[in-house]
Amino acid sequence: MAAAAPAQATLWTPPHVSAPRVVVRPGTPEIFFTKAIDNSRLMKVVDPRRRREMAIFGATLAVLFALVMMYGWQHFSSIEYGYKIEQLKSNCDQLAEANRTLKLEQASLRDPERIDAMARHMGMQAPQAGQVQKLDSDGLVTPGAEVMARMSSVSVISAP
Repeated sequence: MAAAAPAQATLWTPPHVSAPRVVVRPGTPEIFFTKAIDNSRLMKVVDPRRRREMAIFGATLAVLFALVMMYGWQHFSSIEYGYKIEQLKSNCDQLAEANRTLKLEQASLRDPERIDAMARHMGMQAPQAGQVQKLDSDGLVTPGAEVMARMSSVSVISAP
């Protein structure tokens, strides 16, 4: 049994384009007519159901967009806060190390042996007996007794 020969496909091209045409039946002329269509008098009919559907669809898209933007804002702000927290932790560690260094320096500067060596190098001596006077802790001073580093009221003295 012999299969039927496949039909040739017809390619349609507009008349203003010059391209070879494939004809299905030889001898049949193809004629194209142009018809001017004037749509200026047509008016679109408003469909309230379609308008309502589009309004609901637009509102749904707006809400979805707002939710996506809010999620993105929260996500990126949490990442930013994570970076800030890490930076502050690093800063806290640096300050703790600087504080430890300063405490070690303070302890070395308060060393009595170091202070004594520096005082002797400057020509100072240990105090003799009777040179050191202790202040009263209660602030009461007996009349006629020597007072060391006592603060009194300020008086203005003018020179003639």
